Amino acid sequence: MAAAAAAAVASSPSSRSFLSAAAIELRTLLLKGSFSSGERKLLHGRLRRLGLDHDGYFLNLLLRSSFISGDHTHAILIFSRASNRNVFHYNTLIRGLVSVDLMTDAIHFYREMRREGFSPDNFTFPFVLKACARLLELETGITIHTHLLKSGFELDVFVNTSLVSLYAKCGRLDDAQRLFDEMPVRNIVSWTAIISGYISDGQLEDAVSIFGKSLEMGLNPDSFTLVKVLTACAKLCDVEKGEWIHKLITEKGLEKNVFVATSLVDMYAKCGRMGNARQVFDEMLEKDVVSWSAMIAGYSSNGLPQEALGLFFKMEAENLKPDCFTLVGVLSACGKLGALELGERVSRHMEMSKILSNPVLGTSLIDMYGKCGSMARSWAVFCGMVEKDLIVWNAMINGLGMTGYEKISFGLFAKMLKYQIRPDGNTFMGLLSACTHSGLVEDGRSYFDSMDRVYFLAPRIEHYGCMVDLLGRAGLLEEANQLIEEMPMEANAIVWGALLGGCKIHRKIDLAEDVLKKLIELEPQNSGNYVLLSNIYASNGRWDESAKLRVTMKGRGIQKIPGYSWVELDGVVHEFHVGDKSHPMTAQIYLKLDELNKQLKAMGYKPTTEVVLFDVEEEEKEHSLEHHSEKLAIAFALINTEMEKTIRVVKNLRVCNDCHSAIKLISRVSCREIIVRDNNRFHRFIDGTCSCGDYW
Repeated sequence: MAAAAAAAVASSPSSRSFLSAAAIELRTLLLKGSFSSGERKLLHGRLRRLGLDHDGYFLNLLLRSSFISGDHTHAILIFSRASNRNVFHYNTLIRGLVSVDLMTDAIHFYREMRREGFSPDNFTFPFVLKACARLLELETGITIHTHLLKSGFELDVFVNTSLVSLYAKCGRLDDAQRLFDEMPVRNIVSWTAIISGYISDGQLEDAVSIFGKSLEMGLNPDSFTLVKVLTACAKLCDVEKGEWIHKLITEKGLEKNVFVATSLVDMYAKCGRMGNARQVFDEMLEKDVVSWSAMIAGYSSNGLPQEALGLFFKMEAENLKPDCFTLVGVLSACGKLGALELGERVSRHMEMSKILSNPVLGTSLIDMYGKCGSMARSWAVFCGMVEKDLIVWNAMINGLGMTGYEKISFGLFAKMLKYQIRPDGNTFMGLLSACTHSGLVEDGRSYFDSMDRVYFLAPRIEHYGCMVDLLGRAGLLEEANQLIEEMPMEANAIVWGALLGGCKIHRKIDLAEDVLKKLIELEPQNSGNYVLLSNIYASNGRWDESAKLRVTMKGRGIQKIPGYSWVELDGVVHEFHVGDKSHPMTAQIYLKLDELNKQLKAMGYKPTTEVVLFDVEEEEKEHSLEHHSEKLAIAFALINTEMEKTIRVVKNLRVCNDCHSAIKLISRVSCREIIVRDNNRFHRFIDGTCSCGDYW
């Protein structure tokens, strides 16, 4: 009786009018898209009460709404309970699953679709092929390729583009190129797919060349294509091509696109053109966290850590929350400046649990602590890492070797092998550097020989450079020279520079002159080569020859790189250079230096005036040495910090012999631990001794 009554009501004109109005209302609501879980259940309940839950159109809207709302579980549940599914419902489900990165599920429902007798169409294939490409499921992709050929969709531009992308991402670039060449119609997505394939395969020049061909074909590139090609230019460090694309972007009016502009910033930064990068960055109307991160990372990687930190402070002032990549760039800058306090403050932007579960961020923190000489904290982060990949192990091994804990770094390497983690070239760079800084010739030879013999790793030119440096420092100059002659590649400036450094230590002037000729050929504008030889002449009293070198430098417009030192105080990095009088506390700093010099001389200290390059009176030489940048930085720190505070100074050049001797005594008279990191190694001065054992 009740059922008959309900049927009668439903069949009446007024009831049909009510259902029609309700259906229109529900359709309008569902087309709006996103709902909470509770709201969707209410809508679904209303559809069921109105008998519309089996309507194909409303089922499709409900599936779509579930994915927009981020509830794929509800979408799958609705789909599995539907009795009147068709190809459109399968397409909506597969597309939705791909959109939320559930590629395996998308392929599963594609197979179910075929089992139920539905024929996939030109909307099905692009999405299921995308799922195969993302999972690198080439075999499944080939099977689907046969399906679409049998279905007659081989000429569809969207289907073909998905095939090109599949084969390219699965490493079958030749097949991808063949399919691309056979396409009767190509759109910008097709061109981008083949360009992306070449980039993924490392054929960057070909990728840029193909982009040029697309322009010749009259294609109008979109932002996605331009970002891809700029990425290739950045990896190639091809600034000329990058500038050409920049001009094209301006012509197309796409310079305001945040993704394109950020890629331009990244390209210029990776090509070392920070002025261009900053100009693009400043002209951006809209900047997201990725834009800021690209600029900060660019400054840090191009030797401009203070600019990186300045930009980070500006980002903070604009209330932008940094992401993982921002923090990596800022921590790198802190490490380069020895800004430990600032590095710790920056790391607090993210919970330690998240840092320890992120290998990239964890590695950056390990590296920052290591470069600031705080190995205890570096070790604590390393031990707390949830996942230790090879890069994490390398960072710890490098940090230990760099700060004078070479034996512990060797032990950590042995432990890494026990965990069956295979070392790479960077691992051995850390080990060889540790040997170089400690004069461990036999250990260095052993590690170098094992690279090829045990681990089948061909030594790179950097490894040869380390070995030449190690042998040269130990006075084995003939062996170092012989190693250079036996290298399978041409020696570069780093290798010859390492040999020249050995010549300086052991005063081998004749060999040094021969090496310098090679260095001038390789780096005619590098002032360091001239300065190093000038030091050799000066230390042997050959002032006329030293003067001739200075004249040569002047005639060629070569200027000596000025020495700078940085020291952190309360999260602010202070910069000093030789004879600096620009600091607000200059008067107090120089008074402190005078006080220190009196104390040092009372202890028997005599300035090592042979390191001064000018043939002047001894008194003038002493005055020059007193005001080296690292001494100014240390005096500033002594004035402004508590007795128990460790002083950390970073210098852009090598610490001279005189400063090294003076700082040892300063650590004794001040009862302070002083850490100085120059461009060569770490020096930890405590109670009149240095961790380097006077070997650097």
